[in-house]
This record gives sequence, structure tokens and C-alpha cells, in this order.
Amino acid sequence: QVQLVESGGGLVQPGGSLRLSCAASGSIFSIYAMGWYRQAPGKQRELVARLTDGGRTNYADSVKGRCTISRDNAKNTVYQQMNSLKPEDTAVYYCNIVLRDGIGQAYWGQGTQVTVSS
Repeated sequence: QVQLVESGGGLVQPGGSLRLSCAASGSIFSIYAMGWYRQAPGKQRELVARLTDGGRTNYADSVKGRCTISRDNAKNTVYQQMNSLKPEDTAVYYCNIVLRDGIGQAYWGQGTQVTVSS
């Protein structure tokens, strides 16, 4: 079993910053990729940022320049620093990990709400 514990969501004013954290625990030998997705009401879940164990990053165009993803492999934890937040960043943010286990099992966190509003 793998558990993901997310933290850092909340209400922030436009232009503000937020740091999301996600700690993975359980039957983990090696994590290939760690990342964040988000889903706004009425929209599909979309990738925000992703970081592989080889250092490759992927960012959604909408957050490039405002978002930085990082990971602490020793702690199996991924962080996402988001700056210059906009109302359109409002969504439930989900942590995702993909294991390096030969079959690429993926796990999701329960989600944390981020609301950008004045």
C-alpha cells in the first residue's frame, strides 16, 4: 500500500504565493515521477507540473514562470511553489506519483483545495 499526504492548500489573494507538499509512504522502493494535477469545477483534470527522478520537468503552459516543482527523494516528498497566483488557478490539486516498479503503478492523493480570490 502507498499513501500520499498532501498539505499546503488554502485561500490566497490574487498575486499571492502558495507551497504545496506531498509526502509518499508505504511500499515504495523507487519513485519514477512525482507531480501535481488540478481539476477546476466543470473541467477535466490537467497536469500542472511533473518531475522525474532523472530531473526532467514538465509544466503546463498556464503556470510556466510561476510554478516550480522540486522533490526530496530521501523523504519521498514533492513540493510545488506557486507564485503570482490568479483566480484561474483555483482548483483541487492532486498529488500523483508513478513508481519505478516495472509496471509504472500510479497513485493519487485525495486532493487539496486551492482558492485564489480577493
